[in-house]
Amino acid sequence: MKKGKGWRYNLRYYALLTLWTVLSPLPMWLHYFIADCLYVLFAYMLRYRKRVIDTNLQNAYPDLTDKQRLALRRKFYHHFCDIIAETVKFATISRKNIMRRMTFEGTEQIEEILRSGQPIALMLGHYGNWEWVTSFALWLPNQDHICLGQIYHPLENSAFNDVLLRVRNRLGSLCVPTDKTLRWVIENKQMGNTTMLGYINDQVPLWQNIHHWLNFLNQETPVFTGIERIARKQNQAVVYLEMTCPRRGYYKCQFQVMTRDPASLPEYAITNEYFHRLEQTINRAPQYWLWSHNRWKRTREEFNRRFVVRNGKVIEVVKE
Repeated sequence: MKKGKGWRYNLRYYALLTLWTVLSPLPMWLHYFIADCLYVLFAYMLRYRKRVIDTNLQNAYPDLTDKQRLALRRKFYHHFCDIIAETVKFATISRKNIMRRMTFEGTEQIEEILRSGQPIALMLGHYGNWEWVTSFALWLPNQDHICLGQIYHPLENSAFNDVLLRVRNRLGSLCVPTDKTLRWVIENKQMGNTTMLGYINDQVPLWQNIHHWLNFLNQETPVFTGIERIARKQNQAVVYLEMTCPRRGYYKCQFQVMTRDPASLPEYAITNEYFHRLEQTINRAPQYWLWSHNRWKRTREEFNRRFVVRNGKVIEVVKE
């Protein structure tokens, strides 16, 4: 039993873990059959976040016809359901199978940077299968004094959160809570470890974390800049992860070194370049991005009405 969690938590945790453990060993073809059934549920019965998806696609691709956006929405739902199935499978998938389905190019550069003692900030988006990216730990032959991690936002459902952490951590890459990012990097540095930390930076920031706006997918977009600040302070090499999906259930990842000297670049240059590269990735095959996220719910108009920036801090002056 999990100590200090209470019987309700333990009941949810072990029920979910048992269900996940039973479903995960099923063959991959059966997982995709289940995903196809989920597609009917999400796309036609629940119509999962349809309004958000349609608004995002309309604003991002105004030149597409209604028919083209409908086809894109359906492709997104298909892939979204595949992600659910693939995440369940990830709990027990073999090392040989995951290394066949999720491949990485440019690993020599990553190894060279880490061997030099320079930490890495790996920037990616909610594109392709971001859950399987943690399998990169299998591609590093020698991990002595090298710590791999990925930032995550703890879920409100603590039982589901802990089961998901167990799945994500199983191949050697550690989940690091958002509020402990800098501490994790510094503590590993003090212990003589070199870190590679993955950041998914395409979600909407809280109002108090908005310090920069840019054009992304045809819309004015508030973005996180904390990754760039950490990279400058810790002299992290900044690497973008380009991902493609050549066919169902198979992903190719390519490491692209953006800079090894982040402090030499102008302010926000790293953030701007990341979103530029991510936009190119998305535009090549839009169905693999997370269109169901309400990415543009915060507008500059509302920001200017409610907040002011003083000494680099965002302060609310008009409460809703």
